[in-house]
Amino acid sequence: MLDNHLYNLMNQLVEEHKSLWRIRNQYIGDAGDCIQCKEMWERLVKDKEDHIDELMGIIKVHVK
Repeated sequence: MLDNHLYNLMNQLVEEHKSLWRIRNQYIGDAGDCIQCKEMWERLVKDKEDHIDELMGIIKVHVK
């Protein structure tokens, strides 16, 4: 069984992945021709990717 701390990290990783999927597959397309909104969504994609990378690194340390 996972301790609550590791569970929370893994749960947040899943949430970040789900959010990234929605941004890439729905929100950017829904922005239509609005350059400002598309740029904002693209920045959020980068933020989510960074969060995912950081969480993966932390989880790897705890799983060993």
